This record gives sequence, structure tokens and C-alpha cells, in this order.
Amino acid sequence: MDEILLKSHRAIRFLLNGVSHTAEGIEPTTTVLCYLREHLGLTGTKEGCAEGDCGACTAAIAELDADDCLRLRSANTCIQLLPSLDGKALFTVEGLAREGVLHPVQAAMLSSHASQCGFCTPGFVMSLFVLMKTASDPSRQKICEALAGNLCRCTGYRPIVEAAARMYEFADVSRAPEDWLTTPYPDAPGTERQLMQALGELRQSTSLEVIGENSRYLAPRTLVELAHLFTRHPAATLVAGGTDAGLLVTKDLLYLPLIISVAEVADLKRIEVTKDWIVIGAAVSVTDAFAVLIQDHPHLDDMRRRFAGPGIRAAATLVGNVANASPVGDWAPILIALGAVGLLRRGDEVRELPLEHFYAGYRRTTLRSGEFMQAIRIPRLDAPPLLFWCYKVAKRFDQDIASVSAAFCFEIDGDRIKKGRIAFGGLDRIPRRAERCEAVLQGRAWNEETLEAACSALRLDFDPISDMRGTHDYRLMVAVNLLRRFYLDTTATTRPLTVWSYGGDAP
Repeated sequence: MDEILLKSHRAIRFLLNGVSHTAEGIEPTTTVLCYLREHLGLTGTKEGCAEGDCGACTAAIAELDADDCLRLRSANTCIQLLPSLDGKALFTVEGLAREGVLHPVQAAMLSSHASQCGFCTPGFVMSLFVLMKTASDPSRQKICEALAGNLCRCTGYRPIVEAAARMYEFADVSRAPEDWLTTPYPDAPGTERQLMQALGELRQSTSLEVIGENSRYLAPRTLVELAHLFTRHPAATLVAGGTDAGLLVTKDLLYLPLIISVAEVADLKRIEVTKDWIVIGAAVSVTDAFAVLIQDHPHLDDMRRRFAGPGIRAAATLVGNVANASPVGDWAPILIALGAVGLLRRGDEVRELPLEHFYAGYRRTTLRSGEFMQAIRIPRLDAPPLLFWCYKVAKRFDQDIASVSAAFCFEIDGDRIKKGRIAFGGLDRIPRRAERCEAVLQGRAWNEETLEAACSALRLDFDPISDMRGTHDYRLMVAVNLLRRFYLDTTATTRPLTVWSYGGDAP
């Protein structure tokens, strides 16, 4: 298998601000941000946090999907590895203005006095560029969501939000047939042909291999190739969007000896929806996973808004968020409560494992050597009498790690609980079910008496640690109060239902 990939050794090719670009002789753990600033001298893209949190490094990436449709997304270049750009198009703030004429987003920012120190401005401009190209007449909420991954430390958000609302006024739609870059959505599709043609010419059928002095990066194209490669190299670092592995480079300053990317395996990019299941592949982004799951559970849209920022959601994968075994990952409690099953592959063998049995300890899983999670299978549950709710308590609304997260899934038969599945994150070294609490609920009416008994049992289910995100007593109090809130949200008839709890409104 190594021999096959060695024949595929080639340079990284992508479009940079519309021009074909080749990167050779680059260490594969080089981030896109580092390459832009230190190798190309494109310093408009800034480094702030180096962990995908502040948005100063935001750029835009365009690529062709499986249906040959153009997809544009914002990206945190500070934690994205350069080889992941192969076959894609990267746009930075330097590429927006044309012949001395500001891009509509830049003109709107200037007109609204939306830049002060200017450090964060390029990131805001690129996030708004993606918004202008993917949405028409966005609401204030849509604008705020688009900017959720960007931090402003001096000007304040009011003039930036104003610029977002005004940027369409500065677009010259008469130039649409000639200039895709400055054409706002929905007028853009007719002007995309040249970019799509260029991306099509960049496509490669062979696997990518990048070899540096300290690291080696492999991006197989088929599931069989990936499985056998990982069997031979079980110590390799598997990446999809690289939002977790990127931190090993920027924060731990590591050279990862062997990186195997699953992002180019077509079989892992698929979402399969049947009558009974939704199967989400390991290379499916969080953005795309939400789009499908929200159709069954519309209230998950609130959870989508709280999962990192747009640039992270578009790169991170649902499977990756589960497989990294974080005890405070947003997805694990939800999927455990829903009864999801992991499809684990080693070589040609695939086995099924309920996610509640996937975790062995802090940041440890039950994966065998050379085995990886190729997909997650989620049951499609009926509407009421099913009650499914999830909550997240954190110190801020956007872009924060949960102190406590919870998911509740009850099957109701008449006025009684036929079955209840309750899962928490942040209360133990692994995300897990509240088994004592579930046992108390079994077969009982969903009323205040049952609620109080369940709260007492829940206190015995967990013994949380104390750390910077919350003390033992605080976490346990939050967990009990989330159960109470679930009761109120599912029995109240006179007020709107609130799905998520967050910092400032914590129980």
C-alpha cells in the first residue's frame, strides 16, 4: 500500500485568488496561515489565537462537491494544514479588490466606519464575503451567525453589522457576467463557470502524498486504500477537517510523523437517509450533518448556532467530534441519547458498536489497533410521543466549550415514560448515560413527583471534577436543573419552548 502511494507523490496544487498555484518542498504540517504569511508574504491574513477562535485568520475556500456544484465556505487558516487545500480555491483579503476598486464588502466596511485598529478587519471582510456570496438580504440574526467566528476588540459590532447589511448596495450587478468575485448571491451562479472549470482541471484521481523533513501526509482516495493503509500504520494521526489535529501543531508545536487524511475518500463524504436510519460518513462536515439532522429535529438548529463558528463547522466533522473522545464534545451526549451506533472498520472488517460503549476513559476509546470510525448510524425516531431535547451550559453563547451538556430522549406511552435515555457531557471523564436516573423514570408518569425522584437519582449518577469551567457542586447543580428544565420545556403549554441554556442564563 505504501508503494502505491509513493507513486502518487506530487506537489500541492490549488487556486490562490483565482490564479493556479503550486506548493512544493513544504513541510506538510505547515498551516495555511503560515504559508500565506511566511512563504508568500500575504500578511493581510492575521494570526490571533492560533486555535480557530478569534477569526483574524479567516479566508474563503471554494471547491466542487460530489455533484459538481460550487461550495464556498469560510476557513480558519491558522489550524488548517496546507495539503488540505489540494484541488481547491483559496481567497484571501488581498484578492478581493480589483484594479484599485474596493470589493463591495470592503467599501461597506469603509463607509460604515467599521474598522479601527484594523487587526481583525481582514477576517471580518472574508466572513462577510462568504455571506454575500451565499445569502441574499440576510436578516440580522443571519449576519450575526456569519460573524460568530470573528472577534472584534475595539470598534464594536454595530458598525460591522451595519456594513454587512449595506454591502449589497455597493455591488455592481451590471458586471455580473464578467466578475464572479464581486457579484452577490443569487446573481453569482451564472458567473461561476470559469472558476468551476479551473477547479475541474485541478482534480486528481491519484492519492496525494506530501513528504517533508519531519512529517509525511497521505490523502488516499478510496475507502479500501485508507483502511489497509491505517492497518499498516495504526500510530498515524487520522485527520478529516484537521480542526483538532491542527492544535497539536500550533499549540503543542509538534511535527506529526505520519498524517493520514480521510477527507478525500468519496465513500466517507456521503450521507445516507433511509426510513429507519441516517448514516453520516467520517468526512461529512458538521455543517452538512446538521442540515440533515435538523429536518428530523428542527430544534437542533439552536445547537448548530452554538457549535463553534462557521469556519470550524464547515471543516470539522461529526465523526471527528465524537472520535476524539473529548468528555465535553457537543455531539456525544446527543448521539448517545438518540441511540446512535458507530461503524468501526479495520481492514475489510466492519463492526457495529453503540456509542455509549465507545469511550474507555479520558480521551481513550475502545478502538482496536488499526481501526477507525468510518460512519455513525443514527436512528430516525418518530415525532411525539417522543420527547427529544438537548442543552448546553457554557460561559458564553458563541464559540465556547461546554461546562455541562445534556440530552434527553423519552418515549412516552400515554402519560407514562416507556423508555428514557439521558446522557451528559462534562460530568465525568467520558460522556455517558445517567443510568440510575433512567431506572427511576421507567414506567412512571411524567409529573413533578417523578421529576423529584429522578433528580435525587441523578445526583448519585455522577461525581464531577472541579476545573476552570466549573466546580463539582456547580456541575451537579446544573445537571439537576437541566433535568428540571427539560420537564418544564416538555410540559409547559403557555410559553415558548427554549432549547438551549447558555452562559449568563445558566440554571
